[in-house]
Amino acid sequence: MRDSATVIFEAPDAVSRLRYWLPVLVLGILACAGDYQQSTLHPASDFAGRLDHLFRGIFWWALGVFVLVEGALLVAIIRFRRRPGGDQPRQVHGHTALEIGWTIAPALILVFIAVPTIRAIFASTGAATPGALRVEVVGHQWWWEFRYPELGITTANELHVPVSRPVALEMQTADVIHSFWVPRLAGKRDVIAGRVNRLAFTADSVGTFLGQCAEYCGESHANMRMRVMVDTDSGFAAWVDRQTAEPPSPDSGSLAFQGRDVFGRSACIGCHMLDGVPVARAQVGPNLSRVGGRATIAGGLFPNDTEHLRRWIANAPAMKPGALMPQMDLAAEDLDAIVAYLQSMK
Repeated sequence: MRDSATVIFEAPDAVSRLRYWLPVLVLGILACAGDYQQSTLHPASDFAGRLDHLFRGIFWWALGVFVLVEGALLVAIIRFRRRPGGDQPRQVHGHTALEIGWTIAPALILVFIAVPTIRAIFASTGAATPGALRVEVVGHQWWWEFRYPELGITTANELHVPVSRPVALEMQTADVIHSFWVPRLAGKRDVIAGRVNRLAFTADSVGTFLGQCAEYCGESHANMRMRVMVDTDSGFAAWVDRQTAEPPSPDSGSLAFQGRDVFGRSACIGCHMLDGVPVARAQVGPNLSRVGGRATIAGGLFPNDTEHLRRWIANAPAMKPGALMPQMDLAAEDLDAIVAYLQSMK
């Protein structure tokens, strides 16, 4: 007779196994759902669509190989398993036809995978097409700079491009290696010192697409984010007009007016350029011209609202580990004035 302890430690029955694995299965299925804004499975450009097509083709080849190999394995396990009282199986040493077959078959599969892969590589080298919008991308620790040399515009962390128009990115770094990656628009491109890497794509959908640095670059690597705003032709033209217009002049006596004076005599001018403040011509940190019209601050990490902007100016390292912007010792009224001025720069 078995005691209760023996029963307790027996293998669980089928119902117990189902009760254990069912939640795991449900969680696994739920993990495949949701609105993942950085998913490569929902391409929104010619470049991303080409990569998606390549991925799906290789996936079906891999699935076919898996089914054939695992099917042959199961047949061998079941058909040629050892049976009680069975004879010793016939020993085979060498099978020329089989060896030729399993050499040729993988070689052909690799050819079928290599040809579209090489074609996709050459098609995505980043060569600009006539009429492409040219943008210079500079990676910094830990933010992105976007320059439009033909438009005279410089911005940070938010790249605006028109839909259905080719975009040619010329990428370099100001410090360490970074990697530019906006999954729904293009594949990764490393940003390397002393070298200009290129990436070209044509967006086919209007919207905001999230991206980030994909190469470990230091303490705030995970906080080095970006947004690509794909606008309609009219929307992009309106954005260009706002960026190239004369900087807004705050009303005399307003808080923003005071903020312009405070900014001009603060340590901010040692790192930032800001149209409207003649002495602010440094290019160490992000260009703050029209910063009030951006959706985010701090390398795309926080929304650009009064509270976050105030906290960021006061003590950036407390909000973003390793931030190179030092803690600012500003009086509360001066801090409020600078925030008001920057938010007026739209």
